[in-house]
Amino acid sequence: MRPTSPHARNPLPPAVSSSLRQRFGARFSQGESILAQHGRDESIHPTAAPDGVVFVESTQEVVEVAQLCRQHRVPMIAFGSGSSVEGQVLATAGGITISLGRMNRILATRAADLDATVEAGVTRLQLNAALKGSGLFFPIDPGADASLGGMAATRASGTNAVRYGTMRDNVLGLTAVLADGRILRCGGRARKSAAGYDLTRLLIGSEGTLAIITELTLRLQPLPEAMSAAVCAFSSVAGAVDTVIETIQAGIPVARVELLDRLTLAAVNRYSGTALKELPTLFFEFHGSPAAVTEQAEAVQAIAGDHGGEDFSWATHAEERTRLWQARHHAYFACLQLRPGHRAFPTDVCVPISRLAECIGETSDDIARVSIPVALFGHVGDGNFHLVVLVDPANGQDLQEADWINERVVERALAMAGTCSGEHGIGLGKTRFMLREHGAEAMAVMRAIKDALDPDHLLNPGKMLPPA
Repeated sequence: MRPTSPHARNPLPPAVSSSLRQRFGARFSQGESILAQHGRDESIHPTAAPDGVVFVESTQEVVEVAQLCRQHRVPMIAFGSGSSVEGQVLATAGGITISLGRMNRILATRAADLDATVEAGVTRLQLNAALKGSGLFFPIDPGADASLGGMAATRASGTNAVRYGTMRDNVLGLTAVLADGRILRCGGRARKSAAGYDLTRLLIGSEGTLAIITELTLRLQPLPEAMSAAVCAFSSVAGAVDTVIETIQAGIPVARVELLDRLTLAAVNRYSGTALKELPTLFFEFHGSPAAVTEQAEAVQAIAGDHGGEDFSWATHAEERTRLWQARHHAYFACLQLRPGHRAFPTDVCVPISRLAECIGETSDDIARVSIPVALFGHVGDGNFHLVVLVDPANGQDLQEADWINERVVERALAMAGTCSGEHGIGLGKTRFMLREHGAEAMAVMRAIKDALDPDHLLNPGKMLPPA
């Protein structure tokens, strides 16, 4: 079932609100609409508003807020764009939300070194717009126009991960503020280092529970000389997944490969105005030289044909590719329209590529056993897929079925040496799976790290780690 926070919610000390109002003026708010906006995300979890929101504009301002909150033992929650889906930004213990959206400056781009330094509130679309004309781009693409600080905090990935990796692979260094207000600078601009503990990777994916990320130095990629996209429908999900597995095992360097099941395709057609066959479908994208792109696509087309692929359709013009990938990125919102007025209960898992067909096949059998709509799609090139379970939050049976299928898919992934979340993160929704996945010793180490960096448990309490 959906968890509740074990942390008590204490009133905000008047000294804190008074100090923040005096220091930040209108950039500190306790207005109901602002609190509500910062107490929800895209998850199924109930709104949990903070007691106040501070709109910071620099690392030093984050330091000041952290020092004040530490002095009065007030929880702190970092907030980017609010696009998380596991309750990461919900203020379940109250406290102060530190909104980083105004920290949106691109501090430096260095084309010769293929890197850029940005503040945490810069979004991925903002960065790529600024890079136009440079011959470079930032490849991590989770769909939503998320803030880059939030993407690092949740270790985001997305459609390009099969070729370009995740945020873990594309953050060279960062600046973060610890719970007591100390500034931590880790990593750098060198492409590799063997110097000391890797604190950068420790903070990536920590969901604001260890520190608040304020600046990032990111790896950029050269824009490919040529790009081509393709769509291929299959009579079965198994045929589509087997195509992906054989493609990856053959070493064909696809940039993106996405699976949409029949229900998702129907939703996408209605939402985006596309006219794709309403069958299990793969979306591909190929990057490289014109000759390499053609060679990759032809090889994949042949593999797809062996597995029942139909009508391998090309999209070589930029406008066609953009329309295709916009439709894919809107799949989540398209699925919401399958049951208007209801909410999405999203979940995701990731398994070794050799177990993907089995995992999706057994999950499809589970989907057939519930009465609520469940859409399946995902970044199958790296073994990651998503379920969007549509529920009425007031309907107990809906929530029971959603919990059941979530539990089933996670148990299956863990049994296959996979993970309870390939990219959504842990937040509130998946804390109960952490012990099962990592074991008691690993959990003890994680708790020791938390205690060392945040001894009062003020940073995003109730997230990531289950109660001891």
